[in-house]
Amino acid sequence: MVSPQSLSEDDRRVVAVWAADCAERVLPLFEAEAPDDDRARDGIARTRAFARGDLDAAGEIRRRFAAGRAAASATSPGAKAAARAAGQASGVAHMGAHALGAAAYAARAAELAAPGSGAAEIARQIESMSEPVRTALRRLPLLGEDSSGPLGPGLLASGALGDIIRTIQTALARSD
Repeated sequence: MVSPQSLSEDDRRVVAVWAADCAERVLPLFEAEAPDDDRARDGIARTRAFARGDLDAAGEIRRRFAAGRAAASATSPGAKAAARAAGQASGVAHMGAHALGAAAYAARAAELAAPGSGAAEIARQIESMSEPVRTALRRLPLLGEDSSGPLGPGLLASGALGDIIRTIQTALARSD
């Protein structure tokens, strides 16, 4: 059975653009610490190529972990979170729920780099959603309601990342 966190391929292509935008906004935090590691930037570029239809989901499913592994090249928590945002964006080709992971890691990276800036980043992310992105993200189960993907129990459902995703999902519910 397909997970409700997957979304249709068309919806994944729509939310991939937004996820890439979220990750790209904090990418300089990672690149400042690891200028020779292009895995995070490449992951974002591949996410955009998937969104355009230039890459297929099957190929990206095999490569989705490379961008997130770039976190090992960084030393600060903010730079690591920025690389993980790129990794989550790369995962959208596999499962649409990773778009919320990309947004959560990006907001966390912003907050870690400049305490007090996380809320503004979340607000920017919400404001930048197109109506098709909002519609697609509303199709996802609420955090913790479905165990068959990244929104199930685990890293994205707990702590600061979980709080960020809950904030985004609450905003989406209010804008119905």
